[in-house]
Amino acid sequence: MAKSVAKVVKPKSAHAPKRAPAKAKKAKKPARKPAGKYADIRRDLQRQRADLLEEAGIVLTNRPELAAFPDLSDQATAEIDQNFSLRLKEREQKLLKKIDDALDRMDTRTYGICARCGQEIPYKRLKARPVTTLCIECKTLQEQEEKVRQ
Repeated sequence: MAKSVAKVVKPKSAHAPKRAPAKAKKAKKPARKPAGKYADIRRDLQRQRADLLEEAGIVLTNRPELAAFPDLSDQATAEIDQNFSLRLKEREQKLLKKIDDALDRMDTRTYGICARCGQEIPYKRLKARPVTTLCIECKTLQEQEEKVRQ
């Protein structure tokens, strides 16, 4: 004769300790969002922007007046120096605009995408030139086209 074995199930009490769920296999990390992917580049751009603005503030507040020199050659040299400084400031102003544009692209999640071909720009290129809008191939093509035009 076969014995029947009944399984006794105890009701769980409210005070019974909960068991930790069995460890699941490690799931793949979800793809990081572009904003997180470029967080270090964003910090670098913001730091560079702050430095440019601080330097511009210092230059504007400590701007020396062009002195009148008795010697014409000294006067010309002073004017050349001032023009050179203004050209540098103009370059810094253009760089500031490029930095702002790059930060805007990060906000709209279009940063790191080539403006010409739409492919992703390699991280190493972005790290080396964070304001770039073109991948290496498209930049090379652009430079070749500029040479032809000259």
